Amino acid sequence: MSPELKRTALYDLHIELGGKMVPFAGYEMPVQYPMGVMQEHLHTRAKAGLFDVSHMGQILITPRSGRIEDAARALERLVPVDILGLKEGRQRYALFTDPQGGILDDLMVAQRGDHLFLVVNAACKAQDLRHLKDHLSDSCDITAVEDRALLALQGPLAEAALARLLPDAAGLRFMDVAILPGAGGEVWVSRSGYTGEDGYEISVAARAAERVARDLLEMEEVAPIGLGARDSLRLEAGLCLYGTDIDRATTPSQAALNWAVQNVRRTGGARAGGFPGADVVLSEIDGAPARLRVGLRPEGRAPMRAGTLLYAREDADRPIGAVTSGAYGPSLGAPMSMGYVARDHAAAGNRLWAELRGKRLPATVSRLPFLPANYKR
Repeated sequence: MSPELKRTALYDLHIELGGKMVPFAGYEMPVQYPMGVMQEHLHTRAKAGLFDVSHMGQILITPRSGRIEDAARALERLVPVDILGLKEGRQRYALFTDPQGGILDDLMVAQRGDHLFLVVNAACKAQDLRHLKDHLSDSCDITAVEDRALLALQGPLAEAALARLLPDAAGLRFMDVAILPGAGGEVWVSRSGYTGEDGYEISVAARAAERVARDLLEMEEVAPIGLGARDSLRLEAGLCLYGTDIDRATTPSQAALNWAVQNVRRTGGARAGGFPGADVVLSEIDGAPARLRVGLRPEGRAPMRAGTLLYAREDADRPIGAVTSGAYGPSLGAPMSMGYVARDHAAAGNRLWAELRGKRLPATVSRLPFLPANYKR
């Protein structure tokens, strides 16, 4: 491994558990364990999987005025999302946009009474921190949280497992957040995740991370899960991966993320616009983007992976789109892909053709997610 790669607080535990380590977003991370990607995926859907997501960025936004609404209004200058309306103890999905309406990163924003807590993507965290400091430092203190690890416990038995360590976690509903007493001091918990299953993201002091992970892994229903299964789980759930399915070349509307832009920030809303690229983002919401992110169900057993070109007809000369993510879906029992296609070809049920190894193979446009979510509402 390159010496430049960072390691999380759970690196030694990954090695002990037989994790196969690979470079990911500047870190050495486990792509799989001896159970294998397929069984890790199915275990998470059936029981509970424990993921190390400590490579992701954790950031605090604290208003100098002491008024949380000032932090919310400040952050709204960077995201097309209703932060001011976010209640204490709740979190919301958000997007940083650029002046062209492209997506700089996607993130989670939690309202914790006197400050906002953000979780951002690993590959973007340095950029996001600069972005926040450049635009919010006039009214807020921006702090990178460097001394905490982040775990995700996902699956239908996640509640039962975590409740043994943190009984109050069982009372949370989807997208609730809480600060609970636990190992090493405060445990920051949200009922959320990246698999389509019920579960939690758990921020703990780095010094306590291994103890918390071991306590969970001692439970019969909990197994360690690597990046490989994390990817197939999120793809079955129809969730975007930043840098693959969304980036600065995609807008929220193109990415089928209009649901993340609340009415109060849209045309005619009380706080419409006011974020980078608002003219582009809102005009596409009001009208229609030229292309759309869609699900794809390839015929046969072969996955159609990122970069595969898509055509409207088997004999068409020009592509009308391309795949951005593709894999076999262990729970779906079939290959699945996501990609972008011209708006006129984006309706569910449309048959398209993909070019694989010089051959044109059919795929059908599918609604997302491929599997229904199992969140606790």
